[in-house]
Amino acid sequence: MTTQAQAQTVFQEAAVHNLDKNSRKGRARRPRPAGSRTSFTLFLCIVPFLILAFLFSYLPLYGWIYSLYDYKPALGLEGSEFVGLQWFQMLVSSPTQMAQIGQVLMNTLAISFLGIATSVLPLFFAILLNEVKAPWFRSSVQTLTALPNFISWVLVYMIAFSLFSSSGLVNDVLNDAGLITTPIKFLDSDQNVWITMTLWSIWKGLGWGAIIYLASIAGIDQSLYESARIDGAGRFQLMRYITVPQLMPTYLVLLLLSIANILNNGMEQYYVFQNAFNKEWIQVLDLYVYNIGMTGNSLSLATAIGMLKSLISVALLLTVNAVSKRVRGESIV
Repeated sequence: MTTQAQAQTVFQEAAVHNLDKNSRKGRARRPRPAGSRTSFTLFLCIVPFLILAFLFSYLPLYGWIYSLYDYKPALGLEGSEFVGLQWFQMLVSSPTQMAQIGQVLMNTLAISFLGIATSVLPLFFAILLNEVKAPWFRSSVQTLTALPNFISWVLVYMIAFSLFSSSGLVNDVLNDAGLITTPIKFLDSDQNVWITMTLWSIWKGLGWGAIIYLASIAGIDQSLYESARIDGAGRFQLMRYITVPQLMPTYLVLLLLSIANILNNGMEQYYVFQNAFNKEWIQVLDLYVYNIGMTGNSLSLATAIGMLKSLISVALLLTVNAVSKRVRGESIV
């Protein structure tokens, strides 16, 4: 009996051990939740874009080291003299340099503020375009107004030169009509340069800027319009009390981003339109950095200015984000 009892005990312990082992295997083989697999798949989808952002946005920051050297392209970075913060000291110690940077900053801020002031135009254009009832006409207008965004600034200047140069179409028509005797210098003049550049930017980006507002309009709950129509609201009342308020969050986000990028006007437009007559008033910060680095052959000074511009832009972005979080209760980044 003792031997039989011991055998039965050993058998029961083995059975319990095997059952526990199989239970652990079952738990180990239990499939992962579907949500975690989906999240991991989505993460893999954005990995290529993260790599591109690192290569083109963060890796080039290594070039900031050139601001600490008197860089000579023929000698390379290793053969160039290390000067520390000399270029940064030059920016604040030279009255001529300070005056020039002051003019450049005034041009940059003036054109940026004009761009911010006219940022409501794509909003109203999208609202009016949405009210067009004929689908073919609305699609045609949207396509024609969005096409200039895909035209390079070189081609835009070619169009401007063909129309507004001293021997262009506009001067020829005015001269043939007897309205002028000498050609009007639309391009070769320092008059109203800021307004002219703003108008060209509006022409190029109006249709493209309206696309995001058209997408927002498509997402508005249609029951709001139906309820307003039942209450007797007309077309303009629908736009005023429903469409515009529903688009305000989108507009405010874009407005805050524009304020954060107030120092980033770009360079291509001003580079192709600049000449000896308007250079003083058209030279924005990005173009100034390019002219110093490439034309003036001072890459280290250009790097120092570009570095300060980037740091100020980041500070503006963080400030605007804090203001947005405090006022709207939502951050933009």
